[in-house]
Amino acid sequence: MKYLKFAALTASLVVAHGGVLHVASAAPTVKIDAVEELSGAGAISGTNFDNGAKMAVKEINASGGILGRQIAFRDFDTQSNPSVASALIRKAADDGAYAILGPGFSGSVIISEKQAALAKIPDLVGAEANNITAQGNGYVFRTSLDQAQSMPSVASFLTQDLHAKKVALVWVNNDFGKDGRDSIRADLEKLGASVVTDIPVEQGQVDYTSAILKVQGSKPDALFLYLNEGGDARFLVQLRKYGFAKPIVGQSSLANPSVISLAKSAADGVYCQVGLTTATKSPLVQKFVADYQNKYHAVPDQNSFKGYIAMQTVKAATVKLGKFDSQALANALHHMQLSAKENPGVLMDLSYEPNGDIIRQSYIVKVESGKQVVIKEFPASASKLSK
Repeated sequence: MKYLKFAALTASLVVAHGGVLHVASAAPTVKIDAVEELSGAGAISGTNFDNGAKMAVKEINASGGILGRQIAFRDFDTQSNPSVASALIRKAADDGAYAILGPGFSGSVIISEKQAALAKIPDLVGAEANNITAQGNGYVFRTSLDQAQSMPSVASFLTQDLHAKKVALVWVNNDFGKDGRDSIRADLEKLGASVVTDIPVEQGQVDYTSAILKVQGSKPDALFLYLNEGGDARFLVQLRKYGFAKPIVGQSSLANPSVISLAKSAADGVYCQVGLTTATKSPLVQKFVADYQNKYHAVPDQNSFKGYIAMQTVKAATVKLGKFDSQALANALHHMQLSAKENPGVLMDLSYEPNGDIIRQSYIVKVESGKQVVIKEFPASASKLSK
């Protein structure tokens, strides 16, 4: 589906109003919408994703737009509700979006991704559950590694670097948590480690005393903690009060800047596998971090990176394509490789597999004095990048 609308406005600035970035110029525009968790349980991740996307829009428009067209950007709030997310994807499609960004919650993507397929519009999502790209949907593309890609490195770090033979698992009882739990458990068992306790907790849960006591009683060598951002912070604060001193390892959200900010000293010492981090020494990443902090007065988290890179990916892929055609964009992304040297906005070299999974390097970070520190790097698979 194409969106080629000519704006006839009077000013020459981009301004934000009511969830819309209005392009105030006589230049033609292209419509790109974001469907995100701006309220509810996913508000932290969704708002940061939105911030990153808006920052990319401002930069792209200031540099001339995409193929001479300014981005007309709108963001919609899913309220962290899968049904609302599905309706909003349909609305964006009906309104003529060229591409869609989000949602970020796996449950919302699983429900809403059918709408992108029906409309034949590429949707760059923030979710990580394995089954998202297992549905054969040719219009869904990840902005982060899935659990099948990331959990083997987590399991390897637990067993080989931390020498953990007995691991406790605590995970959030939603699509994100269930798939993560299944992946890490299988990978740990392949490496000879045993799971000594396996505890689901509810999204939005406040008191984790029961789970913590079970973890303590199982006497693990390490804890694998896999919750959403708010839950991670609350769990860490309560866990430290019980004097838990074994290594705590997570993936994706545990070392999120928002978790560090909320948990404060309780986050120090945790390890986390991340695909995107402020701690890398890349000049492109460090410029993004500085610009983001200057604009939002906050440290960008992985979701901020995802939103920014998603928008920059749409730009870079469209420029390669040489035209605005949603179907052609989806087709091209399935085998696309983008280098940061040629496309600085994507920040790191990346490529897509035919099923929509992204291939990119990743890291193990440790939180020290309230900051992420890279302690191990995992390069992107050379065989996958060569496809």
